[in-house]
Amino acid sequence: MLPVQITSNMCLQALNTLALPAVAKQFLCFENEAQLPELQEKIQTSSKRWVLGGGSNMVMADTVDALLIHMQNKGIRLIAQQGDEVWVEAQAGEVWHDFVHYCLDQGWYGLENLALIPGTVGAAPVQNIGAYGIELQQVVHAVKVWDFLTAQYLWLDTADCQFAYRDSFFKRAPQGRYMIVAVQFKLVTAGAWTPILRYPDLQHHPLLQKTPITAQAVFQAVIAIRQQKLPDPAVLANAGSFFKNPIVTTAHYEQLLAQYPDLVAYPYQGQYKLAAGWLIDHAGWKGKRLGPVGMHKNQALVLVNYGGARAADVAALVQQVQQQVFELFQVQLEQEPIAVQ
Repeated sequence: MLPVQITSNMCLQALNTLALPAVAKQFLCFENEAQLPELQEKIQTSSKRWVLGGGSNMVMADTVDALLIHMQNKGIRLIAQQGDEVWVEAQAGEVWHDFVHYCLDQGWYGLENLALIPGTVGAAPVQNIGAYGIELQQVVHAVKVWDFLTAQYLWLDTADCQFAYRDSFFKRAPQGRYMIVAVQFKLVTAGAWTPILRYPDLQHHPLLQKTPITAQAVFQAVIAIRQQKLPDPAVLANAGSFFKNPIVTTAHYEQLLAQYPDLVAYPYQGQYKLAAGWLIDHAGWKGKRLGPVGMHKNQALVLVNYGGARAADVAALVQQVQQQVFELFQVQLEQEPIAVQ
């Protein structure tokens, strides 16, 4: 078993996709569950802690005054198979996209619309990640959690996780109490799989014009669409989609539609989900910079760091974008990445 090593004043610039030069006062890597007793002992010396996956959905303060636990535990296993249904478990430190790819290679389908989303398996339930008509809650079976307060494991099913749009129990729980260790998924094999192609980008993609449509073709189409629209964090630092798509009443939607006939929106649980990228674009922020940060030229929803940015620069840009979108549309944009401090 590898000992738990705590590093002081750890630079996190390479561990967050916005490339903010944050420093964690205490930092450690978690690599397997055998370390939990020692980790439980070590955390007694920290008043606050954060769990870090791929760092793709975080805005880090210059100094993170906490113990930061970097999830590096790996492993994927088939738990059970019954007819066309399969149950699969992945450790929290697995890279999300690699896990999706692995499942496809095994003939386990259901995750293909979530291809190329940055981050780790353990971070996925926190945000209830979603894309192209799928949310994680539709495929999660259970989440294995370590409770630092009681020093024991918990198994949470989908109801326990209290999933909502880009939200979950984990985002609302007391900060640092729980650490997701592994996630179990319920997927299907070819006999029970049907493609989900509700979004126009998928419906019209060249890879999906031939029949029969395969899960592999959906996977490749999603990758191609995301690569065309979204900057690679390794090339241009960013945290992916920075604002949630706001949900408004039907009356509000109809009022906006009367003013803006090209408004992009989707029905959502009796209301309407507006495309935040469209709102930001029409507020004049697509491709616009404010110092070292800006909204991307190809996708107005993505906040990018052109180099040298800090958390304060991000906050200034966010405030201006939110203010101008609200003035135009009476819609309050909500930041998607978590503020870590």
